[in-house]
Amino acid sequence: MKFSNGCWLQKEGYGCFAPQEVYFTTVEKTKVTMCVPTYHVVTRGDVLGNINLTMEITSPEEDILRIRTYHHKGAVIATPGFDIELTEELPLDVKDSDEKIEIKSGSMRVVIDKKQFSMSFFRGDELITRSTGRDLAIMKTDWKGLAYDNGDNDETYMRQMLSLGVGELVYGMGEKFTPFIKNGQSVNIWNEDGGTSTEQSYKNIPFYITNKGYGVLVNHPENVEFEVANEMVTRTQFSVKGGYLDYFIINGPTMKDVLTRYTDLTGKPSLPAPWTFGLWLSTSFTTNYDEKTVMSFVDGMIDRGIPLRTFHFDCYWMKEFHWCNFIWDDRVFPDPEGMLKRIKAKGLNICVWINPYIGQESVLFDEGMEKGYFIKRTNGQVWQWDMWQPGMAIVDFTNPEACKWFQDKLEILMDMGVDCFKTDFGERIPTKDVAYYDGSDPVKMHNLYTYLYNKCVYDLLERKRGKGEAVLFARSATVGGQKFPVHWGGDCWSDYESMEESLRGGLSLLMSGFGFWAHDIGGFENTSTADVYKRWVAFGLLSSHSRLHGSSSYRVPWVYDDEAVDVVRFFTRLKASLMPYLYKTAIDTSKSGVPTMRSMVMEFTEDKTCHFLDKQYMLGDNLLVAPIFNEESMAEYYLPKGTWTNFFTNEKVEGGQWINEKHGYLSIPLMVKANSIVVLGSTDDKPDYDYENGAKIKIYELEDGKCASTVVYGMDKEAKITVSAKREGNTIIIDVKTKTNCTVELVNVTDEIFSIDSDKTFTVNI
Repeated sequence: MKFSNGCWLQKEGYGCFAPQEVYFTTVEKTKVTMCVPTYHVVTRGDVLGNINLTMEITSPEEDILRIRTYHHKGAVIATPGFDIELTEELPLDVKDSDEKIEIKSGSMRVVIDKKQFSMSFFRGDELITRSTGRDLAIMKTDWKGLAYDNGDNDETYMRQMLSLGVGELVYGMGEKFTPFIKNGQSVNIWNEDGGTSTEQSYKNIPFYITNKGYGVLVNHPENVEFEVANEMVTRTQFSVKGGYLDYFIINGPTMKDVLTRYTDLTGKPSLPAPWTFGLWLSTSFTTNYDEKTVMSFVDGMIDRGIPLRTFHFDCYWMKEFHWCNFIWDDRVFPDPEGMLKRIKAKGLNICVWINPYIGQESVLFDEGMEKGYFIKRTNGQVWQWDMWQPGMAIVDFTNPEACKWFQDKLEILMDMGVDCFKTDFGERIPTKDVAYYDGSDPVKMHNLYTYLYNKCVYDLLERKRGKGEAVLFARSATVGGQKFPVHWGGDCWSDYESMEESLRGGLSLLMSGFGFWAHDIGGFENTSTADVYKRWVAFGLLSSHSRLHGSSSYRVPWVYDDEAVDVVRFFTRLKASLMPYLYKTAIDTSKSGVPTMRSMVMEFTEDKTCHFLDKQYMLGDNLLVAPIFNEESMAEYYLPKGTWTNFFTNEKVEGGQWINEKHGYLSIPLMVKANSIVVLGSTDDKPDYDYENGAKIKIYELEDGKCASTVVYGMDKEAKITVSAKREGNTIIIDVKTKTNCTVELVNVTDEIFSIDSDKTFTVNI
């Protein structure tokens, strides 16, 4: 929302009421409360007939400050809200004087000027951001004076602007397909089904992070409107309707530290089971298929040596107009239970498509209507529309009985053999003329709906399959959705531009607390060329999760060309062999909140060039991936300073430069950072196996005085092998603790491969 007319003026008819001073404070052990008039109090008469704001500052965790400001306390609607994991507020370190008040948590502190109101946020002695002048304000957009004010209605907003320093860049805000750096953009946090080629997006997160090493979470599930370095070019502004604003400022100092603290508040990404990292194949959306088609896909992949791991049935496993009734279409799947057994006998897991909408033709419609399980209109009727399934209703997940009813229907499918669900949709949730079972504010529920929807399904999966086996394939999300992985990038076109925007949106989401991400390999809409398909396969199988899916055509590789089969086979097997490395990365993600796929700025913040890169990424700590986005087969990517090693050829390349090189389809820039240990498995025909047995430990480019270490986890998440290596001059000291057979290779140092079958420390002279 933009309020100003240039630097000095407000828009015509707009009133801006910003704190001018701190009139009095109340200091408690865990909270500081301040009365902040929007005028200077000079005489006793000044306290009449004006606007006051109240500010509360608390700290839920060291290095996080929570700022709450409200106008009319009786009008504050704080629920429903995000599922913020708060225990007890921490004691605050407060220094209060006549001139200022300083509030400290960990190494972060805010200094508030009482005489000329301002807030300055410091990390130690370093100023990270501040709010001065009219930055914090209650805005009235139809202002005619106090006597004519209608209270904090739709014409009222709370606004905060926080300063941006020289060279400061803003990232995050969920899955955004617009430019990766958000400076200069207006961003609305409002979930919409808009594909991947517009400013609309499926996963909107009111959280941003900057290259200065701090983040801001605006704790409002309703629409939060950001103006990032545009209305005021040295400010990030956020505003919400009404007279209440709640936000957290989260310290780093690194971007990874910010994400760790952010996910302390909003929940860590859950760890997906090892099998989920393998290749998924879909029946696609609008194509015809039956059991014969499905089995031809499954057998075709097996016969061609492609290690398919999960098969997904998209919408038309149910009859048209009947979505969702959770009943197999017996015209094409006459024996679904037998079919699922036959597929599972081939070593595959099974996923089916669902959404939270019940079409009027569904056998579940009357039951849901009679029992009050659907969102209603304010007149008591079921809320229906025709935008997706004609006459569809929307399940009301604020009703516990509706949740159980929905889960009961899915449980029948799980008892048949279904392992997981693609939880599609959840974005187009109405806000007008809407009544929820629990009385929730429909505007706040618009974005929050997806959290309740995915949580309902994920809870069932955990209960039925166990905590380590639950996984979704979800499209929509809000704050906290990272607890229910995996999320995919939605409906993209089948060309290089869409491949690029998919990566950009994914990196943006992964800068917003999400740990795992996938996308439709080959694109969703239309059919890609064989060239695009093969390049997308390499990118997709070097993402955390990998699925072949499309709309109007199949995505099995042999429909493109013979070489596409080779490419899918090669990269699927490559990913399987990388599973000891990837699974260790995933476990780290579930503990820290640092994503499996990292933007270059997150991993190399000190390198200014990396701040602008959005077409390459780090996969875990040590591997750089640079997808190819052109039919000329040319890779263009940047290597930060240091010695890098080509994963495939072991060729060394010095960083600090841009690289341009040509690649065949069985290649992609996959570069290993110096001082890295990458562990490969002994198996490449499936993603879930005993990673420790026959593990191949590869040590890359140890620099003098540097150490490297890693862990090989078993599928039970227990550490099976630990290895560390240190270089001292011309000697490398290697320590391996293991109970099984493994090998150690010093890449480009010696041709000898060391076999280890028990704890061992040894040295290698170079």
